[in-house]
Amino acid sequence: MELEILTFYKNQYKKALMDNVIPFWEKHSPDWEHGGYFTCLDREGRVYDTDKFSWLQARQVWTFSMLYNKVEKKKNWLKIAENGIKFLLNNGRDSNGSFYFSFKKDGEPLTHAFNIYSDCFAAIAFAEYGKATGDEEMLEIGRNTYFRFIERQKNPKGRFEKSTGSRLLKSFGLPMMTAFLTFEMEDLVGTGKSIEVFEECIHQILHVHYDPNLQIINEYVGLHGERVDCFDGRLVNPGHGIEAMWFLMDVALRLDRKDIIDRATDICLQILEFGWDKKYGGIFYFMDSKGAPLQQLEWDQKLWWVHQEALIALSKAYLHTKRTDVWKWYERVYDYSWNKFYDVEYGEWFGYLSREGRPHTTLKGGKWKGCFHTPRALYECWQNFEKLTKLEK
Repeated sequence: MELEILTFYKNQYKKALMDNVIPFWEKHSPDWEHGGYFTCLDREGRVYDTDKFSWLQARQVWTFSMLYNKVEKKKNWLKIAENGIKFLLNNGRDSNGSFYFSFKKDGEPLTHAFNIYSDCFAAIAFAEYGKATGDEEMLEIGRNTYFRFIERQKNPKGRFEKSTGSRLLKSFGLPMMTAFLTFEMEDLVGTGKSIEVFEECIHQILHVHYDPNLQIINEYVGLHGERVDCFDGRLVNPGHGIEAMWFLMDVALRLDRKDIIDRATDICLQILEFGWDKKYGGIFYFMDSKGAPLQQLEWDQKLWWVHQEALIALSKAYLHTKRTDVWKWYERVYDYSWNKFYDVEYGEWFGYLSREGRPHTTLKGGKWKGCFHTPRALYECWQNFEKLTKLEK
């Protein structure tokens, strides 16, 4: 690959992160009065709803702490991270130690978490902030929350589980997010425990949820890995599968397992072939493994995070393999993503497009979209192309 092309991509991702996306959230998101962050932002960054959500509070703490740790020791980044961590410390947990899901703007809890992912994102938030400050208390909260997340996987929805038990399924989200969480927190978890967890995640992802015949990732399987012919059993979430493949690439690099990098690359391309909209371009949000109608009415939307995860996975796969088929897919996803999602006029990225590629809404943040997927993708792609340019030189 020509150095000029690689340098262009490196500079584009860096500039978009540093001069566009992060300044957008720095300016519009912090709530300096009550603590934490407003994430319900319209196209121009105006707050349209003041409720706060633990996933996005924790993810934004992680984002600004990560940037402080890995990019530059900017005091304002640490100040913004501190604003979120204090909000979570003061308001985040119930009497049992579980993190709530949503709050009023002043921190009064609105809803309990309906699964264990609030704990997942809280763990990386406290761990990354603890690294930034050297605060042992924050590191310990992160560590304890990690092991709480691992323990609660036996019953991830807790008292919010509605199943009668007659059709028990296990979710792909658990091994996928456990791999990411453990990779992020290995120094706190310990090498021995981390490797044990990595091996189990690899097994669950590649040998339980991956279907080699259909070449897809099943979002749900039976407790023993069997295929279940029902709405959930046929569900495919291409974005989750692609995201998990770059998680596996990072884990494989840590374990010195080139075979897993190659396998993850192959599966990433298979998912893209399955999930790509041949008529309008872009990656479908949900699909049915048998082509049956879906219960998710938003199945044909194109979402920002799905395409950003694909950009990370493909640039990372190309870094490790230099395969021309990977590069062709990278260019296809890049062209669609930057032409459709990136808001040239007001900055940041649109979140939700119609099948035809038009914005369903022009919001920049809400209940699910916050300061996480976009800056993480820009940072990861910037780093991947930084390494590629050095290799080319």
